[in-house]
Amino acid sequence: MNNVETSEKGFLLYIHEDFLVNHNLHSEISKYGYFDYEVNEALHLSPKEEAILWDLFNKIKVEYYNNQDEYSKDIILTHIDSFLKYAQRFYKRQFLNRTVLSGTIITKFTEILKHYFKNGGLQKSGLPYVKYMAAKLSLSPKYLSDVLKQETGKTALEHIHIALVIEAKNILMNTDKTVSETAYELGFENPPYFSRLFKKEVGITPTEYREQFLN
Repeated sequence: MNNVETSEKGFLLYIHEDFLVNHNLHSEISKYGYFDYEVNEALHLSPKEEAILWDLFNKIKVEYYNNQDEYSKDIILTHIDSFLKYAQRFYKRQFLNRTVLSGTIITKFTEILKHYFKNGGLQKSGLPYVKYMAAKLSLSPKYLSDVLKQETGKTALEHIHIALVIEAKNILMNTDKTVSETAYELGFENPPYFSRLFKKEVGITPTEYREQFLN
């Protein structure tokens, strides 16, 4: 065993919530969505990126184990803040470098929605949730939304809403169903909410949209 060489392969950084009290990180840390990603959605670092994070970790380690003074906490929190921001930047890079995968995801996402609509999913189970779509794609909901947001500028929920509005347009244009009947057929339990969503996406109400096709 004397010939076995060991080296550090990684590290764990535990941060107690109380340590963040009275610092901007206490409220800002929730904006980093990657905390909700699954293990298989981990960040893959280049050697240069890895060196940056190791450097920050070592600075935190040195500060933590040195004789702490009134500046220690602020310095450690500054390094943690930088660490989180770099991780966010590197995830953005990863999304950009995986545009082929992102394109595949949006294609599959659209196919799943079409299948859901075609097979009566709206009538049987109501509106599809992001969690449902993510499970079908074997992704976490947050990762799915972030990938789509990076690639298309819209979250998973926004893509679901767009698909629903397209379905609504077809019903309003080709049938005599009322706005409420259209809303219920699309899985909305609250017709006013459906009307607000429709107007947000189209710019006019469902009634105004239908009136365009009346003689």
